[in-house]
Amino acid sequence: MLDIRFIRENPDAVKENIRKKFQNSKLPLVDEAIALDADKRKAQSEANDLRAARNQLSKKVGMLMGQAKKDPSKLEEAEAAKEQVKANAARLAQLEEMETKLGEQLNNIMMVIPQMIDPSVPIGPDDSCNVEVERFGEPVTPDFDIPYHTEIMERFDGIDMDAAGRVSGNGFYYLMGDIARLHSAMTAYARDFMINKGFTYCIPPFMIRGNVVTGVMSFAEMDAMMYKIEGEDLYLIGTSEHSMIGKFIDQILPENKLPQTLTSYSPCFRKEKGAHGIEERGVYRIHQFEKQEMIVVCKPEESMQWYEQMWRYSVELFRSLDIPVRQLECCSGDLADLKMKSCDIEAWSPRQQKYFEVCSCSNLGDAQARRLKIRVKGEDGKMYLPHTLNNTVVAPPRMLIAFLENNLQADGSVLIPEALRPYMGGCEKLIPKN
Repeated sequence: MLDIRFIRENPDAVKENIRKKFQNSKLPLVDEAIALDADKRKAQSEANDLRAARNQLSKKVGMLMGQAKKDPSKLEEAEAAKEQVKANAARLAQLEEMETKLGEQLNNIMMVIPQMIDPSVPIGPDDSCNVEVERFGEPVTPDFDIPYHTEIMERFDGIDMDAAGRVSGNGFYYLMGDIARLHSAMTAYARDFMINKGFTYCIPPFMIRGNVVTGVMSFAEMDAMMYKIEGEDLYLIGTSEHSMIGKFIDQILPENKLPQTLTSYSPCFRKEKGAHGIEERGVYRIHQFEKQEMIVVCKPEESMQWYEQMWRYSVELFRSLDIPVRQLECCSGDLADLKMKSCDIEAWSPRQQKYFEVCSCSNLGDAQARRLKIRVKGEDGKMYLPHTLNNTVVAPPRMLIAFLENNLQADGSVLIPEALRPYMGGCEKLIPKN
C-alpha cells in the first residue's frame, strides 16, 4: 500500500510501475485515487473551517446572551447566531459523512494499487521470466532410477495418503515412522539453525483476525489462500509470517528495538486454488503442512541488506544437508502486489532433472507496516514506517522431497547428513522396510 501523497506527487511513476507489473487494468485507479483524495481533502478543509466558525459563534452567542441582560436588543442578534450554529452543524454532519465515505472508497482503491518494485527487479509478465542468478552445489544425476517421492516414502512405510483421503479428502497425508521422524528432525534443525543466527524463536497464533489478513496480503492472495472460520472473524494462517507481522499491529516500536529478528514455527493451511501439474501431486502442493519461517522488521535503509542475508541463510541450510540449490530472481509480473523484491531458492531434483521451489524470500518495504499501522519512533522523536521481510527456513513437505531424492542410494537407503544426525538419534542411514 502506497502513501497517497506519493501517488499525488508521482502519478506517472505509479502508472509506470503498474505497467511493469502487467496490470494495465489498474491504471485508471491512479487517477481515481487522486480525484477521491482531492474531494476528501476539500471536504476536510470545509469541515475544519466550520468547526472553527462554530467555536467563534459559540463564544459570540455566550457573549451576546450576557449582554442581553442589560440590552434586550442583543437577544435577537444572539438568536441569529444560534441559528447559524445549527445550520453549520447540519452542514458539518454532511461533510463528516462525506469524509468517511470518500475515505473508505479511497482506502479500497489504495489496497489494490501495487507496491513500487525495486529498480533491480527484472521485468516480465510471469514466472517464465524469472532469472537464475547463482547456483550453489553441483547438481548430481545418479546412475539409477529415482522413484517419485511418495514411492520412496512408501518403501519406509512412511506415508498413507489413502487413509488421509478417507479422513480429510485430497491434499492431506499421514506421515509415519522414519519419514515422520525425519520431518520433525528437519523442523527442529531449522529452528536451531536460525536461533544460532541470532533469531528469537516463536510459536504464534495459528488463527488471525480479518484486519490482520488484509494488512499482510492482497485481496487476490487472500481469496486464493485463506480458510475462514465460519461465523467468526478468524482465518487459519497460510504461513506464520501472517501472525508474526500481525504481532506489531497498531504498535509504536522504539528505534533501539530494531531490527526485530524472529523465527517461527507453525502449521500452515492453504486452499491452493487453481490447476497444478502432475509433478505437483503427492505432498508437493497440499492443504496442510508445517513450516519454519524467518521474519525481520527493520529500518528502511537496512532492508536490502537483510534481504540479501536472509536468502543466503536458506542456501547455507540446504547445502548443510547436501542439497544443491539455486537462487532465482522473481520478475515484476511474478511479484505479489505488496512485494518490492523477491527471490526463490530452488532445490535440485535428480528425478526431474530440474530445480523446484523450496523457499521464497521477500522484501515488502513499508507496505505491511502502512496497512497495519506499525510505526517506529526515531531517536529524534519523529515517526516512520519500518520495512518487513520474510523467508522460508524449511517447509518439510518440499524439503522432504529434495532431501529424499538427493540422499537416496542405489540400494534404496537414504543417507542422513552429519548436521541432521543429532535430531535423528544419531542415525546415519534410513533402511527401507519394503
